[in-house]
Amino acid sequence: MIPQRPATATQQRDRSIVPGEFLLTAEDFRTIAQTMYTDAGIHMPESKATLVYSRLARRLRALGLESFRSYCELIVSSSGVDERQKMLAALTTNVTRFFREPHHFEHLKTRVLPPLLKAAARGECVRIWSAGCSNGQEAYTIALVILSLMPEAGRHDIRILASDIDPNVVEEGRVGLYEPGALADVSQDQRRRFFERSGGEGSGTFSVNADMRALVSFRELNLFAKWPMKKPFQVIFCRNVAIYFDQEHQSNLWKKFMASLTPGGTLYIGHSERLVGEAAAAFVNDGITTWRLPEGTRR
Repeated sequence: MIPQRPATATQQRDRSIVPGEFLLTAEDFRTIAQTMYTDAGIHMPESKATLVYSRLARRLRALGLESFRSYCELIVSSSGVDERQKMLAALTTNVTRFFREPHHFEHLKTRVLPPLLKAAARGECVRIWSAGCSNGQEAYTIALVILSLMPEAGRHDIRILASDIDPNVVEEGRVGLYEPGALADVSQDQRRRFFERSGGEGSGTFSVNADMRALVSFRELNLFAKWPMKKPFQVIFCRNVAIYFDQEHQSNLWKKFMASLTPGGTLYIGHSERLVGEAAAAFVNDGITTWRLPEGTRR
């Protein structure tokens, strides 16, 4: 039996780390991972190689490319800006639904909103941020809860900012059109009050009504770029977003949220997320993955 020779450096470099139609080398993966980290702070270990392959193989086919090496040459070039945005959209998961993690909305309804809405009735402004809003279901759930407590909310200075790095889901949010499955946790009464059948009674989709739209503004925003917002927020939702970042980026993000909240403000995070860095010492727990910035905290 003839012993196999060890692979040469060139062979190892050109070996695909995921079997399939296209060659994806370790070097290709590092280029993609570094681009994601640079553009959006998203950390992608090599254990994500199969996910990267399955989601980006569609992009290679659409572009008529024969290998990930050619794809990497595109995304690092000056002409690859648009494709980097498409890559980001392909590699981030937009899992959302109305009333996801319902304990947060119960807390918002019973403990946070009552004093804020009283303040709004006196002429004060109320600002709420859905950061990493995906296609808008979280932001519209917040609007629904507000309107259930204050039907005339649109006549007051109450605004919800819904932001996401992916322009595709931001546009979906602006359209505000959803399949019935997305409304599985929305009661029949809430459907009648806050949604309209798109295209008539026989249509299979639901559109958010004008009252909900009036409260929500959608913006494309990178959480690690400069934030243009001037006014502080009383409430920030950022759920199942920080899990994509390494600890340094998580720490910086929580710190930026801390600086953007009013003292006494509330931060809602995802069920598998934890505060780290300065924010961990500054916030106090106020429920399941719910954090409050104490009064008197310096912003």
